[in-house]
Amino acid sequence: MADGIEVRGNSVRVYFRYQGELCREAIPGDATPENLQNAERLVGIINYEIKAGTFSYARHFPDSPRLKANTLGHYIDLWLEIKRNELAPSGFRTYKSKAETHIRPMWGHRQADQIDHLDLQAWVQKVLMPKLHNKTVREIVSYLRQVYTLYRTRNKSAHDPTEGISIRLPDADEVDPFTREEIKAILSTASPRIQELNLARFMLWAGPRVSEAISLAWEDVDLKAGTVRFRRSQVRGDYKVTKTRRSTREVRLLQPALEALKAQVVHTEKAKPVEVEVLDRDNKTKKQQRLRFVFHCTTTSAAHTSSDMLLKGFWRHHLANAEVRYRGPNNCRHTYASQLLSTGAVPLDWIADQMGHTSTAMIWRHYGKWINQDGPDMIGILEHALKL
Repeated sequence: MADGIEVRGNSVRVYFRYQGELCREAIPGDATPENLQNAERLVGIINYEIKAGTFSYARHFPDSPRLKANTLGHYIDLWLEIKRNELAPSGFRTYKSKAETHIRPMWGHRQADQIDHLDLQAWVQKVLMPKLHNKTVREIVSYLRQVYTLYRTRNKSAHDPTEGISIRLPDADEVDPFTREEIKAILSTASPRIQELNLARFMLWAGPRVSEAISLAWEDVDLKAGTVRFRRSQVRGDYKVTKTRRSTREVRLLQPALEALKAQVVHTEKAKPVEVEVLDRDNKTKKQQRLRFVFHCTTTSAAHTSSDMLLKGFWRHHLANAEVRYRGPNNCRHTYASQLLSTGAVPLDWIADQMGHTSTAMIWRHYGKWINQDGPDMIGILEHALKL
């Protein structure tokens, strides 16, 4: 019997090696001489197409169980399960949303080895780019590339159609901190939401991420020493440890930030502790903590459930009342760093340590905005130093 053909009982199967794997497929009909000749011709055609790079599994065996396991959707499912175990819930939701919204509807039903590079290029340029930001498109392509990396672990010789697709990003916007005059306007504008105003003062003069500020608990505060310890963050209702190990830090507070905490004592220090689950850095281990959160939402008398809650419930409206040009609440962090840099007297290492960054380069890259109207008179200092 010719190579590539086997008879089992009264049925005929062909076998061939494709993408490094031995494949076996039954063909219709009994093991008659005529059917065996047809099987021999089919094996010859398949081997020729595999060698020429034109073989299509779906064309020859449309009902094969292997086809379902070869769809891109199958590998999207495998990839998402891996990501579910690697990422925090908030991060996983972002990955899953982009995969289900953009990748699966277009490519999930297709055979992974039949998706062409030029088809992907056309999809990126004509479908994604006109309606999405470049950064979002780059993330989607990156996710698709990760799916193909997984696919190629099982199909070693398979091509990656995402290879060569690159998305250029525009220059990043400059950090746009609040000036000292704007800070004064924000903090002096009256608001019935006193706790949110205290939160704004704290963020402006302590520099935490919004997710760190809204998850700060009295168990992290030492009013006598004037310090707080940032140990957790809260994103979309989920508590987890800080962004990086360096982000878990003890911060010495400037007077305005300390005053904001002292003003909160009457509101929340005696509040009943609530039990929350805090996800550890392995994105698997969860620890129960009983905490009294420092900053509550005025309207609910409970801790903020997300930064969006602060943004929509207070921040945007308050900046309008203060007649301050709108920037998001995370801009308070930029402002803190820029105010320290503007003094010209604070070591960069100290600023990096206070903000939980790993290097001073991060400070310059993200927060090194010099605010001329708030900085020292450098010309005067130079003229004095140069004796001009």
